[in-house]
Amino acid sequence: MPEPTTPTSPGPGPGSGQDPVPAEETGRARLRRALLRPSRSQVVVAVLLAVVAFAAIVQVQTVEDDDTYAGYREQDLVNVLSGLAGASRRARAEITRLETARDELVSDTDAERVALEQATSEADSLSILAGLVPVTGPGIRITITEVTGRVRADTMLNMVQGLRIASAEAMQLNGTVRVVAQTSFTDAEGGLVVDGQQLAAPYVVDVIGDPSALAGAMSILEGPRVDLQDDGAEVEVVTLSSLDIESVRQPVEPEFAQPADPQ
Repeated sequence: MPEPTTPTSPGPGPGSGQDPVPAEETGRARLRRALLRPSRSQVVVAVLLAVVAFAAIVQVQTVEDDDTYAGYREQDLVNVLSGLAGASRRARAEITRLETARDELVSDTDAERVALEQATSEADSLSILAGLVPVTGPGIRITITEVTGRVRADTMLNMVQGLRIASAEAMQLNGTVRVVAQTSFTDAEGGLVVDGQQLAAPYVVDVIGDPSALAGAMSILEGPRVDLQDDGAEVEVVTLSSLDIESVRQPVEPEFAQPADPQ
């Protein structure tokens, strides 16, 4: 009876080009790849372990913090809470006081600013009315030419007063004399003396204000134009959108009047 034979696996053929790989080396290679290349599941597990460790540390710290008051009696805790409440009230009161002080400072600053602006505006207006500063603005130019007679000082003064009633803000005569409330007009040989200056016709009066109101004041019935024509003069009135008055008066120190103390 023939003996049984154990079948053997066919080896690689002579032309296959494959070398046999020992089973032990294949296992080591797989272990190496597993260590050097962690899979997605391994990464997830590592992250979860890190989160759990962090939570455990926080919990331990919280427990340690809570232990600060663990040995306090009830009355001690009440005293601590009362102290904290009192400190909170004092802090809120201080905040309120500081906010009130801040608001008062802001209010005082605003009041001072408004007062300063108002005083500056009033000073500017008074300087213009007193003829102390050059001015510019819309207005009219009146040219008075003597034809058959001479213009009298009274006629010129009446014209100036009529223009003031029409809200003239600044006036200038012949480019040299700033006409204000104290300006004087006197008849003289060959013309007029205005504030001590000798002037001769033609008289050119520059007036700043509302052009339509000023022109209307010159043309009213029995007004300045008629009076000037009665003196033998021709009158031309031109409205201007911009007019410069350069002449100024020097401030005069009062001899008797002094500012009164505010009540």
